[in-house]
Amino acid sequence: MSKEKDILNKINEMTKRMRKNILDMSLSAGSESSHFGGGLSIVEITATLFGSIMSYDAKNPEWEDRDRFILSKGHGCLGYYTALHEIGLISKDDLMKFEKTNSYLLGHPVMNRKKGIEFSNGSLGMGLSVGIGVALAAKKRKKNYKIYVLIGDGECNEGSVWEAAMAAPNFKLDNIISIVDRNNLQQTGTNKEIMSVGDIAEKWRSFAWDVIELDGHNIKELYDAFSNERNSTKPLAIIANTIKGKGFSFSENNNDWHHKIMSKSQYELAIKELKKKL
Repeated sequence: MSKEKDILNKINEMTKRMRKNILDMSLSAGSESSHFGGGLSIVEITATLFGSIMSYDAKNPEWEDRDRFILSKGHGCLGYYTALHEIGLISKDDLMKFEKTNSYLLGHPVMNRKKGIEFSNGSLGMGLSVGIGVALAAKKRKKNYKIYVLIGDGECNEGSVWEAAMAAPNFKLDNIISIVDRNNLQQTGTNKEIMSVGDIAEKWRSFAWDVIELDGHNIKELYDAFSNERNSTKPLAIIANTIKGKGFSFSENNNDWHHKIMSKSQYELAIKELKKKL
């Protein structure tokens, strides 16, 4: 078996465990604010980044030269916390305290770098600007780490996203990668109904970014996009076409699961569906 095939298999197995933990966390939390659908749409993205691509030291999470990950769509934190669990920074016990009193795992990330949570985020539209600041700091300090910023497609309705998108190429920030989770839904409906941005890939190109469009649940496509060497001074935008609620029949493309309390029967159905894929 080739090295790449081993890596892809490892990431695939990681996504299965992450989805199981997302189910456990959602049932345990018993909360509408767990944002089940948006957490599931980013699982393959975060698994690929943390499972193979990003440079970090789990034994020294504040290592100065680590790559940085910023979850701008903070409500998708289930797909973030479970990835941090996979690399040993968050325990299963702590996952099960999600949204409980005195837990550090809230419905939006709160900065805790010892646990791999780089920045707090809740208000949409802020993550890319933060990432640009980090990328500029890396350039000024002559550091080679990369900054990965995960943005929601609904979040791209925010003007601050496009101000930041305009700034990055101006400063020649080839060390920042923006990933757009394009699941075509936001809290109250479809992107097309609420505020269409049209051809989102072309929008990013028009702001002078290099752009790759791919299937956000295809681990091979994600791995290739993140790992291929680029000879460009431009920042990179990856438009990841995804399915909100990916993995379970009752939640896929069902916007009720933007935030909804999970029942025991739904949990049991999801576990059966997950077992068929194991």
